[in-house]
Amino acid sequence: MAIHFENVTYRYPGSDAGVFDINLEIADGELLVVIGPSGSGKTTLLKLLAGFIEADSGRILVDGQEMAGLPPHRRNLGIVFQSYALFQHMTAAQNVAYPLKVRGIPRRERLLQARQALARVRLDGFADRLPSSLSGGQQQRVALARALIFSPRALLLDEPLSALDAFRRAEMRDEIVRVQREAAIATLHVTHDLEEAMSIGDRVAVMHGGRLLQVAAPQTLYDTPADRRVGAFVGKANLWEARVSVPGQIATAFGTLPCDTQGWVPGSSVVALVRPERVIPLANLADGRASGAVFTGTLCHDRFAGPTRRFDMAVGGAVIHGETGGYRGGIVAVQISPDAVRLLPPTTFDA
Repeated sequence: MAIHFENVTYRYPGSDAGVFDINLEIADGELLVVIGPSGSGKTTLLKLLAGFIEADSGRILVDGQEMAGLPPHRRNLGIVFQSYALFQHMTAAQNVAYPLKVRGIPRRERLLQARQALARVRLDGFADRLPSSLSGGQQQRVALARALIFSPRALLLDEPLSALDAFRRAEMRDEIVRVQREAAIATLHVTHDLEEAMSIGDRVAVMHGGRLLQVAAPQTLYDTPADRRVGAFVGKANLWEARVSVPGQIATAFGTLPCDTQGWVPGSSVVALVRPERVIPLANLADGRASGAVFTGTLCHDRFAGPTRRFDMAVGGAVIHGETGGYRGGIVAVQISPDAVRLLPPTTFDA
């Protein structure tokens, strides 16, 4: 593994905040995205790897070398900051070439390499432009080229797209993946944007309260979250308290749901997770499929949002949230298939 966090703990002086007992590996060429609510510790993780702060205990290794005691400039890591951190008096090429300048590379050679690096991020012809004349997306490409020009051992991205508008964020997501794949470099990407994390990460790590809750491929994280907290954070979710009545069946506040009870014994308390897109709207009861449970209730919200339609149906003592892409008919009932239900441990967590 290119990057290895081994039982790493760091506590901010005078507080209970920090990261605790972190074990995490990032392989060569892997793009790992860390997400979590504000204060979860995701940026602290990046700062520890970069060398801006030192761990209280545990080890951080890059290519097998322990980082303890090494200042940031000796760790040979490329970093792209949220603010881009470009020198406003330097041209794009001079900004990109700066890491080579501090390493003693002759001026002619470093500027040649800088122009080549700018070409790799599709900024041919922008070498002589000042940052003030570049768009936010273009400045981010300059920062990315600068971070990679000296062939770092790993790439660290600190919420690099948060300052961009929605269109530019989507465009730059693709650009980051393209450049990262070409460089085949281990990358730690910190973001608060769930869509960004799920769309570009080879794996996604979810943090809360300074601890890692789950690390998995995006689809695994979405379909099989480790617990209620991950299920709620990673996408929209119906989360209902339930009890296993018999194998293959659970009892909820709004009725009985057939599902894979996953080895839970009868009487066990569980949390049932159903993603809204797995809730099937029915115009009449005869439309129900052979398998699954059908529930009638009161349609309390029905929101058309162009490509999606979101609806809420009050059933018994609960609300069932649904989402559909193409359905335009009336809704008098909903159906939930057994394979749409995932059972999670009943543990409750602080917000």
